[in-house]
Amino acid sequence: MRSVVVTGAAGGIGRAICTAFADAGFRVIGIDAREEADLPCELLPFDVRAFAGGGEACEELCSRIQELSKGSLDGLVNNAALQLKQPIEQATPEDWDAILQTNLLAPFWATRRLLPLLRAAQGSVVNVASIHAYATKPGFTLYATSKGALVTLTRALALELAPEVRVNAVLPAATDTPMLRAGLGSRDDVLDSLGRYHPLGRIADPAEVARVVLFLAGPESGFITGAELRVDGGIGALLHDPEACR
Repeated sequence: MRSVVVTGAAGGIGRAICTAFADAGFRVIGIDAREEADLPCELLPFDVRAFAGGGEACEELCSRIQELSKGSLDGLVNNAALQLKQPIEQATPEDWDAILQTNLLAPFWATRRLLPLLRAAQGSVVNVASIHAYATKPGFTLYATSKGALVTLTRALALELAPEVRVNAVLPAATDTPMLRAGLGSRDDVLDSLGRYHPLGRIADPAEVARVVLFLAGPESGFITGAELRVDGGIGALLHDPEACR
């Protein structure tokens, strides 16, 4: 059975990714700092920032992944992320550390720690970045910077790990998740207004992002590496985002 690791498995997009891979017949190994029930995966509680330290908890996690994957990992989806929205005057060194450790360094260290398993399967890494890597707006400086760096990391790793391991990135725009709804105050009118800014007239469903991740991780995309695939409803092609001009 093919195996995949998905970080941030308990989030809105993470849960959809786990479901897509499970439906495709993968053994799904989820990683999340939260202990959530009813996930379509084997959930291993772990803070992805701890991948960098390589301590006892990290060693135990990697050993468990090796056991569950039987020493051969077909996919790693670096989906866990932290989003901070604030003016730069309020940003602190601690904010920078938290967002870079979660959004940039954790994907690097997770890939490095699991590289022997990925090489054994000629596997694939998919980094879930964001449209903010290319088109952002005020208040998202830290988040956009981290996601832009993640896209660059994707290209660099794709070259360094070829031909054994492919590395690609998915860049979603606004997606209907609990985190997005909470940030908008759970107001449907605001959500609808946000959707109208996208040329396709709506925001994404998490399952739409998940299907793209599944495609990039699978054999159908076997000649694709170092790519950045936008799942953005066309908003990345706009001259400007009207919301940013308010």
